[in-house]
Amino acid sequence: MIAMPAQAEAVLDFWFGAPGSASGIAGRQFKLWFGKSATHDRTVTQRFSATLKAASAGRLDSWAATPRGRLALVVVLDQFPHHIFRNQPQAFATDPQALAMSMAALAAGEDQLLAPIERVFLYLPLEHAESLERQDQSVACYEKLARESAADERGLFDDFLKYARSHRDVVARFGRFPHRNEILGRVSSAAEAEFLKQPGSRF
Repeated sequence: MIAMPAQAEAVLDFWFGAPGSASGIAGRQFKLWFGKSATHDRTVTQRFSATLKAASAGRLDSWAATPRGRLALVVVLDQFPHHIFRNQPQAFATDPQALAMSMAALAAGEDQLLAPIERVFLYLPLEHAESLERQDQSVACYEKLARESAADERGLFDDFLKYARSHRDVVARFGRFPHRNEILGRVSSAAEAEFLKQPGSRF
């Protein structure tokens, strides 16, 4: 049996906290995951900026030898940049690596070896991709996850599915996420500029 590196364990311990039900973990960790907090950004930067640098250079690819090690790598490459480089182009720089890791895990069936709440984050690189094909795959993954969830936690996973569908709909409409345009130095079309005036258009 391959042991997971201690630093990979530290990433998952930080991101998911103590073991528990999916709803309990989500309730405790939700602000870290999806809120915008300077305190959380500083914490991630202080604890994991060197980890992200190493991962982006491919020096942590050995983590992918185990399903949860690969999950830790996905969290580092997909989630941590948005804390460390919030509102900067570098926040999206490792998206291709995270997506490759996610797709490799899916191809190997590794998602089925993870807890449901962990699968949420394994699938997120698909949801973050500016590709309709990957967006459709994202929705399919979250639909399956919701179907397989426990009855008392279905609402939580239905919410993750709802967000996956809303991301897919934006990419289906524009071919990309308009809210990234300013950060990435892209020019918004008139339709995108109008869309960005709407509540909830900036994920």
